[in-house]
Amino acid sequence: MKIGFSNEQYLETQSNMIRERINKFGGKLYLEFGGKLFDDYHASRVLPGFQPDSKLRMLLQLRDQTEIIIAISATDIENNKVRGDLGITYDTDVLRLMNEFRDCGLYVGSVVITHFTGQDSAVLFKNHLEQYGVRVYLHYMIKGYPHNVPLIVSDEGYGKNDYIETSRPLVIVTAPGPGSGKLATCLSQLYHDHKRGIEAGYAKFETFPIWNLPLKHEVNLAYEAATADLNDVNMIDPFHLEAYGVTTVNYNRDVQAFPVLQAIFENIYGECPYKSPTDMGVNMAGNCIIDDEVCREASRQEIIRRYYEALVGIADGTRYAEEADKIEMIMKQAHVSKSDRRIVAPAMNRAEETGAAAAAIELADGTIVTGRTSELLGPTSAALLNALKRIAGIPHEVKIISPEAIQPIQTLKTKYLGGKNPRLHTDEVLYALSISAATDPTAEVVMAALPQLYGCQAHCSVMLSPVDRRLMKKLGVQMTCEPVYENKKIFY
Repeated sequence: MKIGFSNEQYLETQSNMIRERINKFGGKLYLEFGGKLFDDYHASRVLPGFQPDSKLRMLLQLRDQTEIIIAISATDIENNKVRGDLGITYDTDVLRLMNEFRDCGLYVGSVVITHFTGQDSAVLFKNHLEQYGVRVYLHYMIKGYPHNVPLIVSDEGYGKNDYIETSRPLVIVTAPGPGSGKLATCLSQLYHDHKRGIEAGYAKFETFPIWNLPLKHEVNLAYEAATADLNDVNMIDPFHLEAYGVTTVNYNRDVQAFPVLQAIFENIYGECPYKSPTDMGVNMAGNCIIDDEVCREASRQEIIRRYYEALVGIADGTRYAEEADKIEMIMKQAHVSKSDRRIVAPAMNRAEETGAAAAAIELADGTIVTGRTSELLGPTSAALLNALKRIAGIPHEVKIISPEAIQPIQTLKTKYLGGKNPRLHTDEVLYALSISAATDPTAEVVMAALPQLYGCQAHCSVMLSPVDRRLMKKLGVQMTCEPVYENKKIFY
């Protein structure tokens, strides 16, 4: 795969920028971390060469200076809000994040429950965390937030919030998802620190949109496509243009919130340390692009994939038509269409030839392999096995999983577990392959080819099951599918 982004340059320049910002504010910085701190697969897709754990590795360079606060909204706890990508509730994700950070050697100082109004579920979650020795703080709803600045910046506003005790120069404020109160947590801390005579500052880390790329650069358009459900819109930062005469890119929510943020800073410090939303950011990703066209093309493909995702979401009732309409407009701005996704035609042609659901996978060398539905395998499972055999140099006709190995799995699914579909999903195929690899050297060679699927493109002529979607994502295969059910059943 072609590389368009220097990950090593990014690690160095990004950590240096954060060090500079810490020093600018006298040695203490609250850094609001937008997006995903690790597993940032969107960034790795649109900036080929960016590693999904790059931001985490960057923080590890600042490990001794860093502590983490995880913010979660009491409203989200009460409503059992779920992370769409992981399928777990926000409170469960807080526990996952704490484990992930600690396993990496990062210090999680505390959890703050924001928007607290006495919700029983939030109290139970607080008690649960404290049983594990986790320090938990409460931040309250403020009437008139965010526009009633005199009340917000007072003892009856931020002053009512618990003061979060911190001990390190860099305080990362992160959360399971948007709307968790990260910014308000940072500003509340600045208010309390200022009253205590502690010098501290605020900055924001948000990878997208990339401020020093053009507004309609494909990388920034891909971010709009990724956040179509949030109604985020990239725009020129008018405050930065007025202050410096330089055109930079930000997004609507930060631009709209800046006057309020500016007023809050002025109430705390007497003046605002920033002249624009762009000033607040510390993102250096735009400086680490080493092949602009590679990143543009990767982003064009990402926009098309997002369009297919939206269409599938509409078909399964999880998304609104407006999201697809918005992405379709973004596709026009990027001058792409569905036909620009090369892997689609082979999958659809195979489906037409065989009269059955089919899938296609494009390998790193440009080779395209296909698979179709059979009595034993679904289309994605068949394509996956064919792709692995091709990578491993095993002839197509060689059976690496015998029908005798597949049949017991089918019996288990249908006879004992009440399943209706005897065909094997992708995860079941890999389980069978791994069992075969214990005694068959050929199967072992095929298993060893799995990492080479990372970054490959794939398409299926029908909608995938949730199991198949998750498995292909874990393998790093960039999968799309037609918004069509394989049969007329309305419940799976």
